[in-house]
Amino acid sequence: MTTEATNFETRGVNWRRVTRHPALMEYRRLVFLVAAVNLWIFADGVLDGRWLTDAGYALGQIADMALINLAMGMLIRQQRVVNALFWLATRMPVSWPLWLRWWAGKVFHFGGLHSGGTVTGTVWFGFLLYGMAANRLSGEVLPSDLTLGLSATMLGLMTVMIVTALGPIRARFHNLFEKVHRFVGWTVLGLFWAQTISITRDMGGALTETPAFWALSLITLSVASPWMTLKRVRVDTVKPSDHAVLARFDYGDTPFPGSSNAISLTPFGEYHSFANIPEPDTSGYRLAISRAGDWTGRFIDTPPSHVWVKGITTSGVARIEVLFRKVVYVGTGSGIGPILPHLLAGEVPNRLIWSTRSPRKTYGEALVDEIEAHTEAPVIWDTDRHGKPDLSALALRAVRDSGAEAVIVISNQKLTRKVVHDMESLGIPAYGAIWDS
Repeated sequence: MTTEATNFETRGVNWRRVTRHPALMEYRRLVFLVAAVNLWIFADGVLDGRWLTDAGYALGQIADMALINLAMGMLIRQQRVVNALFWLATRMPVSWPLWLRWWAGKVFHFGGLHSGGTVTGTVWFGFLLYGMAANRLSGEVLPSDLTLGLSATMLGLMTVMIVTALGPIRARFHNLFEKVHRFVGWTVLGLFWAQTISITRDMGGALTETPAFWALSLITLSVASPWMTLKRVRVDTVKPSDHAVLARFDYGDTPFPGSSNAISLTPFGEYHSFANIPEPDTSGYRLAISRAGDWTGRFIDTPPSHVWVKGITTSGVARIEVLFRKVVYVGTGSGIGPILPHLLAGEVPNRLIWSTRSPRKTYGEALVDEIEAHTEAPVIWDTDRHGKPDLSALALRAVRDSGAEAVIVISNQKLTRKVVHDMESLGIPAYGAIWDS
């Protein structure tokens, strides 16, 4: 079985190895779709003279395209929108064909609309600025110098946001990325309002009669919403080892399995999202936090008495388990955190494969006992004793032995992508975080 499970490259021509490759995942397909639709609209506009008329560039229509894309890119990441998308996707009954449920489970790739919309919206905005400058150089009085100045500043700041969101830069300078996206993003939103007011004054219209006013109102509410729920709450921590802590919260919120909350040590500081671990018939929830950087290291070494919680409980990848009759969970290290609530809830029959260093020593006897009591024949692999396992082989064996329909992986980026790719190459639906922007 192990040889069969790991020998993915010697099965002859397996087109799924190509079509299900991480480079072609749904996230990137959505980015490409957004870009293709915008390119088609642009080309069609060039052919029928929509963007450039006898009176100059049609700034209104160009601005509308920029606003539509930017609004889509920002609103699709709003927490309530995310929860709504997951709710809709998971309405599909398990009696429906597997290929349909496989497709619905990819709902968490919606970030492709975020990336595609914000990048293409910025390109349209660059085209808008070019049209403004061209109209002025041709002798037009409008737009005003103020509108031009605001627009140029906005384009520069949006470009900075896109550059810092690029995968390699975001991974290496994550704190910078977060600060730029928050504070530069707020600045751009404020400048959007100033630009809209300036353009409206240039044209002599009424602000509330412009599409931009209502779109910006919705975007502003979307951006402000998570901060309107900001609260400082008490946290009690259990530290089974120097590698991990279990943080317990009970402030009136009992989240659903498959969700996460964002916490920080300061109200406007560095926020990190962790999977919630609610327990049946118990108020509050836990978070499993393991050492994975400076922030988590400080949290473990000097556990705080209070933290800040921002936003609302938000659906995560594992929420899609309800689309299947039975699932196999594959986790490494603190990846057990997002998995544990599903084991405790027992809503969907499951098998567990958990690979970690000295599980009882690292995460505590109580946690391991809890895991073993809530899942059928778990495979808990101690990497200190047995080395690193072939997780793809173990997952395939668990799928075939248990009759599971899907695999859900909670691990680091490299392992997640490998196991998901291996499983889907064999026609087994598989899911894991995609580290999108």
